[in-house]
Amino acid sequence: MKIDNIKDVFFDLDHTLWDFDKNSEITFANIFKRSHPAIEIKTFIEKYVPINQACWKLYQYDKISHQELRYNRLKHSFDALNYTISDEDIDLISVEYIQFLPDNNHLFDGTIEVLDYLNENYNLHIITNGFADVQSKKISNSNLSNYFDTITNSEMAGVKKPNSIIFDYALNLAKAKKETSIMIGDSLEADVQGALDFGLDAIFFNENKVDAAPYIKQINHLLDLKNYL
Repeated sequence: MKIDNIKDVFFDLDHTLWDFDKNSEITFANIFKRSHPAIEIKTFIEKYVPINQACWKLYQYDKISHQELRYNRLKHSFDALNYTISDEDIDLISVEYIQFLPDNNHLFDGTIEVLDYLNENYNLHIITNGFADVQSKKISNSNLSNYFDTITNSEMAGVKKPNSIIFDYALNLAKAKKETSIMIGDSLEADVQGALDFGLDAIFFNENKVDAAPYIKQINHLLDLKNYL
């Protein structure tokens, strides 16, 4: 099961190493406690998570802008709750959310252990669709900076995963070769199939144990990477 000849390992960040859902919920809870105490955080999160995912998918394919993503995911969530709120308040929450989100630094179980393990034998890198300034703060605040030789974000590359251009950009930045590199991420479409279509091997971080094609390499826990690398 071990994969031979790998020299460079590329990770997604959100939902793969950095526990986006947990950190996001904490951030919203703190904001609402101060400014919108009538909102029950668990109910909000139930509405927000699928709406946020849908908005990110539109953003991923350039169907909405950066600003539309930030506004729409909140507006649609509040509408789903039948919670009346002004556009001004939505904009304020959007700004505060981005400002405070990187202050939380929960990582997935096994993140540091597996990075310590891989760092002994591989060059490690990040490829993320997230916003450059926010992702940089997340990595720094989570004490992950020293593990990664390069960090590629969609703003640098000019496109988002699964577009092959971002993978090509990341490999060039890392001075890595497809044949000796591998991508690890939680999104079947953006991380895994995007990498495979580019000709880059990939491993699916399938924490939620969703159905995946038999040809897809997958793990359910980050420490399972030791079975492959």
